[in-house]
Amino acid sequence: MISNLTRCCCVFLVSLSLISCGTVTKFKESASLKAFVSGKVSGKAPADTGILSASYSPKTTIETIWSKKIGKGSDNLYLNLKPIIIGAYLYVTSKDGQLAAIDTSNGSTIWEIHDKNIIYTSAPGSGDGMVLIGTGDGRVIARNAKTGKIRWVARVSSEVLGAPQAFNNITVVRTGDGKLYGLRSETGEELWNYDRTVPSLTLRGNAAPVISGDNVYAGFDSGRFVALNLKTGQAKWDSPLAIASGRSDLERMVDVDSEPIVLRDTVFAASFNGGISAISSLDGTIKWTREISSFAGISVGGNLVYVTAADGAIWALNTATGASVWKKETLKERYPTGPTYYNGKVIISDYEGYTYWMDAKNGDFISKQRFDKSRVLSKALNASDMAIIFSSEGRVTATRAP
Repeated sequence: MISNLTRCCCVFLVSLSLISCGTVTKFKESASLKAFVSGKVSGKAPADTGILSASYSPKTTIETIWSKKIGKGSDNLYLNLKPIIIGAYLYVTSKDGQLAAIDTSNGSTIWEIHDKNIIYTSAPGSGDGMVLIGTGDGRVIARNAKTGKIRWVARVSSEVLGAPQAFNNITVVRTGDGKLYGLRSETGEELWNYDRTVPSLTLRGNAAPVISGDNVYAGFDSGRFVALNLKTGQAKWDSPLAIASGRSDLERMVDVDSEPIVLRDTVFAASFNGGISAISSLDGTIKWTREISSFAGISVGGNLVYVTAADGAIWALNTATGASVWKKETLKERYPTGPTYYNGKVIISDYEGYTYWMDAKNGDFISKQRFDKSRVLSKALNASDMAIIFSSEGRVTATRAP
């Protein structure tokens, strides 16, 4: 744990030095940034009690269906490479340019490719019969989802950290320099782009855009959240989720780095140093906001919004009002991932490779299991009848809970 903290502090110091040269730098780590800067993080593990105890007895049994390793994972680049389900296949990427299509029922590899000398920086995205990958040198690679055959490669302005998405012959890509691109899904040709100014210091990470109907929803490092027309890229509305305040660039960070969730006429979104908001999808009116800083991710299920706060606390909020239903601080020192709602449960993983299952109604822990010794950066994937866990070293595990 101490080595992880040291590495993160080094990244932060490098970020400050690059800013002085006029370079935009992105930083991200699942811990309180204020604690890193103030030196209040001791590196000592919390006392082992309850769920954290080595002798903990689970209340329910988690079944491991299959497990396998793909490529070199993502650990030293702190990339969120969460797999994706398209039809009957699970698509998994690795930072070293590997992409595999896996049969979700048994874990067998259907096809696998390796783009040598290319760094994959985004999780796989999908749509229009394609699996889509973003790279560190500003490329979007589109492949046929069934065969893996390449369809096109498009150039964009900078690295792609959020998974590209496609629908109705439009592929939407979010880049690290604050742009959204609309590309023709058949050819990769640029149709439109939407540009927002990027602050001098931001978290390393971009939430994937979400397409719902003829709208594209996306958050930006400035704390703004927008809805664009899918075909034209024109803004339908623009709402501020957070207002930058404070004397330093660090205090003024208000990134929207969690993938938004669309539920009927409401969009749920989270911002760092800002809050969790429920936004009207019709006109961008903010229905409610809770001042809970978050960047690891959110999930919705059972009429609740589940949030991993920047300090590691796990919250459950009422979807209609934002009122607190429960809060758990047990995993605050374990750098928890974003939550995933699955079968009446909430799944969280940590920096030592442990995965925890909580009762979604009250937050009580009901099980834990360690699928890999390396940390987990990505939230679990709800794959209908199973949950997929992906470690930073590239191990993907399919599990099932009653």
